[in-house]
Amino acid sequence: MSRRRSSLEPGQFEVANRLFFRLYQCSNLLHKNGTRSIGAFGATTQQWAVLGALARPLVHEKGMSVKDLIAFLMLSRQNLTAVLDRLEARDWVERVKDPEDGRSRLIRLTAEGNRIWNEMQEAIETFYTKALKPLSEAEQVQIYQLLDRLRDGLSEA
Repeated sequence: MSRRRSSLEPGQFEVANRLFFRLYQCSNLLHKNGTRSIGAFGATTQQWAVLGALARPLVHEKGMSVKDLIAFLMLSRQNLTAVLDRLEARDWVERVKDPEDGRSRLIRLTAEGNRIWNEMQEAIETFYTKALKPLSEAEQVQIYQLLDRLRDGLSEA
């Protein structure tokens, strides 16, 4: 069986293959262990991400449109809608009319959502501390800067 010609050198292909496999492993562990770390709240990492996006100071009061949440979290509408439905059923988020466009809805944290988000902070901090223990602060900064560049490359792929 022959392999098609690649523009990558064999060594470059091997590095790329290992990198994407490591990212896959890290993603799986992030979901598994992240969900376990906030398990007492009955939340998933996807719900954690939505709550965190909505808790940011610039959007906390007003909320975010579904379109903006999709872009920020890089989710499909279908995946986000299912997460939002579960969060709304728990009274952690609400859909409210956009004061600037009455036809649109904004998603924002409810009082209960704010309370839960604040309670989650200790568990999230513990998770971050354990997960990032092998890395110095400078290495953590370097990784997120490199991941930003990789994300941009993946967006263009």
